[in-house]
Amino acid sequence: MEPTVEHLKSFYNLCVQVSNLLQTIELTRYDGRSQRIVVLIGETIQVEIFSNGEQIIQ
Repeated sequence: MEPTVEHLKSFYNLCVQVSNLLQTIELTRYDGRSQRIVVLIGETIQVEIFSNGEQIIQ
C-alpha cells in the first residue's frame, strides 16, 4: 500500500516546519500495516502521521 495524498501533504508541511526550527529528521518510516508515517525528529520527538493527514506528536 502506498501513502495517501493527505499523508504526503502533512509530511511535507512537517518537514518544512522542522527545517524552519533548524532541527534534524533522524528517521522516516512508512508502516504499510498501520498505514502511518513515523518521523523521528532529533533524538526525542516522534511524530505519527495517519492516512487522513492527522499528526500525533509524542
